[in-house]
Amino acid sequence: MVKKAVKKLLFLTVLTFGVFASCKQSDKFTVEGTVTSAGGDTLYLEHRDLAGLELIDSVVLKDNGVFKFKHQAPQNPEFFQLRLGRQVVAFAVDSTETLKVTADATDLYKTFVVEDSYTNSQLRLVDALTQKAATDINNLEESHTAGTLDDVAFINNLDSLLTIYKGEISNLILANPSSAAAYYAVFQKINNYLIYDPYDKRDYAMFGAVATSWNRYFPDTKRTKHLYDFTVNALNARRQQERQDALFESIPVETGSGLPDITLPEVGGTRVALSSLEGKVVILDFVVYNADFSPAHNIQLNNIYNRYKSQGVEVYQISFDSDQHFWKISASNLPWITVHDVASVNSSLLPRYNVRELPTTFIINREGDVVSRLENLTQLPEELNKVL
Repeated sequence: MVKKAVKKLLFLTVLTFGVFASCKQSDKFTVEGTVTSAGGDTLYLEHRDLAGLELIDSVVLKDNGVFKFKHQAPQNPEFFQLRLGRQVVAFAVDSTETLKVTADATDLYKTFVVEDSYTNSQLRLVDALTQKAATDINNLEESHTAGTLDDVAFINNLDSLLTIYKGEISNLILANPSSAAAYYAVFQKINNYLIYDPYDKRDYAMFGAVATSWNRYFPDTKRTKHLYDFTVNALNARRQQERQDALFESIPVETGSGLPDITLPEVGGTRVALSSLEGKVVILDFVVYNADFSPAHNIQLNNIYNRYKSQGVEVYQISFDSDQHFWKISASNLPWITVHDVASVNSSLLPRYNVRELPTTFIINREGDVVSRLENLTQLPEELNKVL
């Protein structure tokens, strides 16, 4: 009886250990496959952690290119990469799965395939759309720099391009906001700038959808906490910005609201501050001279200025032309204050004053408060009469 009891106890112990070991083993994911044309080279598995790259494992590939990596499964969808020399290809792991991959060392990224992985096919789709957008944006910038595309056309084409890109990516995000692809998509960059701007109300919705979903399905994980904090901080900053934007959207504006000052150089190089015109009624005009609308706009503005300048009206006109020489020639004979922002269409003044299209005109009263916002000068005389 004692021997039987001991045998039974040993059997249960072995069984329990086996089950435990099996559970521990199932908590790992596997990446296996073949990288051809890389015999003798070292293939690295790396984790794309929030703090930076973390080396997980490596293997010297044999002539057949076969490899196999195992690693602890993450608590949430996580990002890893295979590195071969200077070539890198990213992939996602979202369970204790086995990923079967194939690639060729002649072009690791283009030949990289993860078999039967919907998650990774979505990542590749995001990459393809982002790379196309980056190429199109670079082509626009080259045309703009070369002078074959004026400032207004550049802004309009860029806006159209990003609208199409974001429409396609947004559909992917909203189809499954808890996925690795959704997280990957909202943090895509072009020229080191986030394509989705968390401080923009329209783009913020995508960050909010992913953060909410990840917080529901993967609570208390490091990546979820980072995304949640990032999103909340952006929301707080955006709400503060919206209160400032109300200064320019609401008419009339409350007295003493604190108009952001502007100090820029005029044609002769002297820096002129907008605040130096305090006590006058100011027409604050945001324009580009190298645009189809510019001649007619300035002719109309000149007629209005001649009618009202004797009543204490001054024009502070800001050019956002990329060609500074063109601005100087165009502005040299104008009778009002004309200054230039070398940042052109990338100027911080445009979002600070909530200017979405050019030309845009504001009227500032003698107390320094914005009282009108106009995108058509036909209304300018009527609005000036209200403050004179």
